[in-house]
Amino acid sequence: MTILLLGLALGAGAFVQSSIGFGIAVVAAPFVVLVAPELMPVAILVSSALLPMAQLAVIERDIAWRPLGSALAGRVLLTPVGVVLVTWLSARAISALVGVLVLVSVAGSLRGPVLAHPGRRASFVAGAIAGVSGTAASIGGPFFALVLQGQSPARVRSTLAAFFAVGSTMALIGLALAGAIHREQVVAGLVWMPFVGVGVLASAPARRYLNAQRLRRAFCAASHPAGQQCRGRS
Repeated sequence: MTILLLGLALGAGAFVQSSIGFGIAVVAAPFVVLVAPELMPVAILVSSALLPMAQLAVIERDIAWRPLGSALAGRVLLTPVGVVLVTWLSARAISALVGVLVLVSVAGSLRGPVLAHPGRRASFVAGAIAGVSGTAASIGGPFFALVLQGQSPARVRSTLAAFFAVGSTMALIGLALAGAIHREQVVAGLVWMPFVGVGVLASAPARRYLNAQRLRRAFCAASHPAGQQCRGRS
């Protein structure tokens, strides 16, 4: 029953991610670490593995290739560090890491600059951070999303989807090679997949509603669910 209830959080996160480009882990990971920290980060990575492919199949594809290439280069370089952290850290420590990353995402969404043209250096740094955080705590999207937030909603969503499709696969392969994937984590991730699918299907009206200004506000709200400080973002 607990696993099924957590599936609701994954479905809500999939709705957010399919709407604005990221958010499944930001929304769901705090619930998972409170209720079943032993499932982190593998269960969320497994349940969301097909999400970016589904997004690319149903959304307008407008990928920012140069920022994507730089971000993936950074993620490739630092993913092994994330794998090492998973093998070293306890479930409690990973829970603390999730909390820190959510707070950092909030700070970035409130204070981070809007880049009209995402540079290679900023994209590489964001990808490198995601290589660690996305592997160790399943939260890798907010950092690259902040780099891209000055782009059109369609470009943000499709570029992030491509980033996740490659990055999540790298994370799971690295964790598998390190022997850090356990049966109960995989089972939970598979159970959550239908919830993720429902979230993707339900997001179509939200995608039609979001223009560039609303997208930036949604970035802030996704990282800061209370939303009070997001009203001034434009």
